[in-house]
Amino acid sequence: MNDIAERIDALDWPAIADAFTADGFAILPPLLSPEARAGLIAMETDDAAFRTRVVMERHRYGVGRYGYFADPPPPVSEMRRRLYPHLAAMANAMMAALGQDVRYPDTLAAFLDRCTAAGQTKPTPLLLRYEAGGHNRLHQDLYGPLAFPIQAAMLLSEPGRDFTGGEFLLAETAPRQQTRGEAVRLSLGETILFPTAERPVPGARGMLRARMRHGVSTIRSGERYTLGVIFHNAA
Repeated sequence: MNDIAERIDALDWPAIADAFTADGFAILPPLLSPEARAGLIAMETDDAAFRTRVVMERHRYGVGRYGYFADPPPPVSEMRRRLYPHLAAMANAMMAALGQDVRYPDTLAAFLDRCTAAGQTKPTPLLLRYEAGGHNRLHQDLYGPLAFPIQAAMLLSEPGRDFTGGEFLLAETAPRQQTRGEAVRLSLGETILFPTAERPVPGARGMLRARMRHGVSTIRSGERYTLGVIFHNAA
């Protein structure tokens, strides 16, 4: 998995942090090989690969299905582990801007130790599949009292060839402001970094705490597969 580490460490992280601060999200170039992405898609039908499966219609989450990996496969676990230290620096800057004393450790292992102490031991990386008509309503991925403030989603399918529609959606609601919406068109293999629950945004009298939600617009045709990388575990 050294190629994943090299790709991640070679990224321009100061520029990524600047984009994340300015826009509320940042986009990374492909981090996994085409073979690794195809391998993840092939796992979607293997129930044994997942600790739980969710049909979204049953819970009014949207239309589609997803599964949380029972044991995230090597490309996913390595991507999660290698992204974390870079995101921890960004997360600590977010907490400082929000005036919070919370700080995140330098390694994923140390952060997952905190999750375990909070009773959150179930892995949260997930694989999502949508068909035509599928969508994901705006939501937050919070699975217990402890949540890492940044998460990632990688598009495994090619827009225009494998599916149409299906833009990644972000909604930002700051105090005394109307909600700002963003529809992001990802390309094959790209990863979007986005806030898990909130982010600091400038206001007239200093920083405001904006509530963040994310989702996926309606898939018009074809199939759309996504890898979700969440850094906190679930209770």
